[in-house]
Amino acid sequence: MKKHRSDPLFEPLIIKGLTLRNRIMSTSHASGLGDENHMPGEAYQRYHLEKARGGLALTMFGGSSYVSEDSLWASGQLNISTDLIIPHLQQFSESIHAEGAAIMIQITHLGRRAESNTQNWLPAIAPSSVREIGHRAIPREMDHQDIQRVVKVMGEAAYRAKEGGLDGLETMAHGHLIGQFLSPATNKRSDEYGGNLENRCRFGLMVHEEIRQQVGDDFIVGMRMSIDESAGGGSDFEESLQIAQIFEREGFLDFFNLNYGGIDTERALATQSMPGMSVPSAPWLEPIGAFKQEVHLPVFHAAKIADIATARHAIHEGLLDMVAMTRAHIADPNIVAKIQRGDEHRIRPCVGASVCMGEQRPTCMHNPATGRERYWPQKIKRSNEPQKKIVVVGGGPAGLEAARISAERGHEVVLFEASSALGGQLRMATGVEWRKDMQSLIDWRKNELAVLGVNVRLNILAEADTVLTETPQVVIIATGGVPGTGWIEGAELCTDPWDVITKAVKPTGRVIIFDGTGRHVGPTLAEHVHGNASSLTYLMVDDILSKELTYGERIIWRQRFAKMGIHPKGEQTIKSVKANGNALEVTCVSELTGKIWITTADVVIADTGTVPVDDLYRKLQQNSNNNGITDVSAFLSGKNQLDMDKPGMSLFRIGDALSSRNVAAAMFDALRLCHRL
Repeated sequence: MKKHRSDPLFEPLIIKGLTLRNRIMSTSHASGLGDENHMPGEAYQRYHLEKARGGLALTMFGGSSYVSEDSLWASGQLNISTDLIIPHLQQFSESIHAEGAAIMIQITHLGRRAESNTQNWLPAIAPSSVREIGHRAIPREMDHQDIQRVVKVMGEAAYRAKEGGLDGLETMAHGHLIGQFLSPATNKRSDEYGGNLENRCRFGLMVHEEIRQQVGDDFIVGMRMSIDESAGGGSDFEESLQIAQIFEREGFLDFFNLNYGGIDTERALATQSMPGMSVPSAPWLEPIGAFKQEVHLPVFHAAKIADIATARHAIHEGLLDMVAMTRAHIADPNIVAKIQRGDEHRIRPCVGASVCMGEQRPTCMHNPATGRERYWPQKIKRSNEPQKKIVVVGGGPAGLEAARISAERGHEVVLFEASSALGGQLRMATGVEWRKDMQSLIDWRKNELAVLGVNVRLNILAEADTVLTETPQVVIIATGGVPGTGWIEGAELCTDPWDVITKAVKPTGRVIIFDGTGRHVGPTLAEHVHGNASSLTYLMVDDILSKELTYGERIIWRQRFAKMGIHPKGEQTIKSVKANGNALEVTCVSELTGKIWITTADVVIADTGTVPVDDLYRKLQQNSNNNGITDVSAFLSGKNQLDMDKPGMSLFRIGDALSSRNVAAAMFDALRLCHRL
């Protein structure tokens, strides 16, 4: 193991009696892995345990863990309002400590962010009746009894955290109840809890005083807060600094975990609090560093710090005391271990795709094992069976991942790709400026294939004879798909969307784009066409733009459409396209009313997903010992697909060669098929 004495990331940090072994951490977030009783069960613990094994110093968990039954939303928070959680915490802390890492929890009351029409169906409470756009509640203004009750349950929750053997906790002020009292945007009270800054701080100070009384002076307590929410009418940088200094003065805190901006809208979440690939790397590092110079407590921070160079800079320049790489650890929980081994170049990069913030959280676009650690390995083990010859056809995401995992298993792998470059459809995604970081998904796998010795053969359109000549034991068809618009009458008159995205065709005149999937393709087409077309009509079958994407992606596309002046027309379907002189006659129907309407255009581009390129698969079926059939039960349970008693070649297909899905599905197909080959 290499020494890193000169690396600032490997300098220990001491907070009270706790020594953090390095300066890298993961922050609290709502992973969605809590069990049906809102407890951190096996899935939840394994998710964090992988990070501890991967070498980080501190893993924080329990994003928005609730202290009261009127502090719930539908995202699966942990329930720290009951003593039932203590045995879970004890087990959790013991396993994390055994790996040399520290562990802390976030406790909070959501205030107005609670959802009043889910879970317990209780009204949200807040300092004032100011509605939150994001979570939709119109809260009830808290009376003094509510204030005393919440203070009490926050202290009780803290006591449970200590009894659970944790190293500390943080309270969530950023956008939650404590922060709602602090902010002039949400606190309109005229009593001793509102008005001037000292009054607005009163509730938060009461909470932390009660916490300290419950846990004593030795237990570590921090607060997560925003350094500037002025864009939403809240506290600006100077007032936020004053708030921090007031809390420092009272002596209840041991660290600050600092954020920027608001969290009360999808826009604020996607561009400020948890920025994705549309935002530059580490956007708030400099103002956080300026804030740190004015406080005395250690400062933690997370916001798109995805690469080690930036993390190292943040610590070396004194901008942070702990650099939080939360989403980076979702992509690769072994970041620290890889640095220690001298394999920094092999860290699987977070690209900021924001898939981990979707409904299926904490799913990662290109690490399918994340959140599934109970059943699927983060580290691929070398096979104990004799080496096999495996041929993969197709160098898109499915094929690249299948080749990588198969090579990690120790097999001899040949990868055929018809074009001159790897990446498949992902290469088209990188053509949009704000999505160019998707290239890292390709580049990382190219590097891994080179390290693992995979025989990559470009510019070869593999035929059946090409494959069979290799005498493989396993063939994996990952040939992807091509645009399919066959169900539109006159589809042959439509322009191929991929020709537009790759700039082989540059549509002009009157252009109609039909978005039949709610994915990235339709908006990407709009970006390419905008500015060249004399008019652009955007029709979509869904009621909102980019419906299939996560909120972080949806809001970026909506922002970009607004800037371009494109106004999508929802719940529409194209029925037919007919030639009419030099123009196209387009017949459409409203999904709401059934009304048929006709318009004309010079170019029609329709995205309805892809159809599999499966001709090679069909040709090879007769040569396979399994007739190309994937055992679904084995596939789902992670068992080996191969029948070792059958001689010859086993044939499988994955990704879009099966059906039109997405990158995350393609990667998961590859993992499930190949990790036991």
